[in-house]
Amino acid sequence: MSAVVELTRQLIERPSVTPADEGCQDLMIARLEALGFDVTRIDVGAVKNFWARRGSSSPLFVFAGHTDVVPPGPESKWRSPPFEPTEIDGLLFGRGAADMKGSLAAMVIATERFLRTEPQPNGSIGFLITSDEEGPAIDGTRQVIDYLAREDVAIDWCLVGEPSSTAALGDVVRNGRRGSLNGTLRINGVQGHVAYPELAANPIHAALGVLEALCERTWDEGNDHFPATSFQISNINAGTGAENVIPGELKVTFNFRFNSEQSPETLQRAVNETLDGAGLDYEIDWRLSGMPFITAVGALTDAVNASVAAVTGRTPRMSTSGGTSDGRFIAPTGAAVVELGPVNATIHKIDEHVVIEDLERLADIYVDLLRRLLSSDT
Repeated sequence: MSAVVELTRQLIERPSVTPADEGCQDLMIARLEALGFDVTRIDVGAVKNFWARRGSSSPLFVFAGHTDVVPPGPESKWRSPPFEPTEIDGLLFGRGAADMKGSLAAMVIATERFLRTEPQPNGSIGFLITSDEEGPAIDGTRQVIDYLAREDVAIDWCLVGEPSSTAALGDVVRNGRRGSLNGTLRINGVQGHVAYPELAANPIHAALGVLEALCERTWDEGNDHFPATSFQISNINAGTGAENVIPGELKVTFNFRFNSEQSPETLQRAVNETLDGAGLDYEIDWRLSGMPFITAVGALTDAVNASVAAVTGRTPRMSTSGGTSDGRFIAPTGAAVVELGPVNATIHKIDEHVVIEDLERLADIYVDLLRRLLSSDT
């Protein structure tokens, strides 16, 4: 069994459902310390984080990722237990195989291989690892970034191991992400008996036209770097549980994935104007998960493209689509950030898996990238 597959299996065996880590970071830290990394643990409550660095010179290249995973769902529906890594027909099954324990293993193995041939690289290597990416993302990467700011540590290049690939390893590299703005809307009515609607005010009826308008609205057309802004309702809740009662309140949760054509303020203003125009009695709580960011073409993107092509023969497509990642906390520091990892077709699903050969090739890509950026002869 190859080293990267073995380490991936060891990580999957630890049921690190967010925010639990279950010893995954201890496993990584032991291997990094053996390579000469200085490790700082930055734990906050139940969240485990660590920062590791080998070397003190610039440029600083950082591998970033998370050891936490989403819950497996009904384990009876898995073809094999979610935390018992199982190889079937060239695939490795297990929760976190693709998101993102396979990437973490590839990072560690790639670093071991690189340092065997380049014990004194031209720069430094760092690891920024959290167990709070799949959760609220408050006590994880944000806290490590705050620590690095206090220590005056500047990251030059960062690779986040999120599963960026779509159909084949390396076909897509994310060089940015849209912003994410969440809203919780409460529309107030007057509770009453369904037989006497004139004595009540049904907030569901009042909201239907407004919600349709928000759903149907074209917010923008996107731009050269980002797709169009989208509005999605994720939950609607009302009622007392009795079929003969008009509810007194409707609660709606929604999300904007927005590009650089928008700001949180413009989106909030547009929603408020729509609601005010309908004469609704309402309140909204807003939560900004992250601003859009983009990494321009440069040394990091050039090296990533070259490494993917060297290992897979593919020229990756740069993309900013998809959800959010912890890159949104790292990019504002001025670091160039990309995301490169396995195929994402089964992430968060029953029977999550990764192609075993892709784990080997991902480690090869990471090694090649380190050599292009940090080899002593570069």
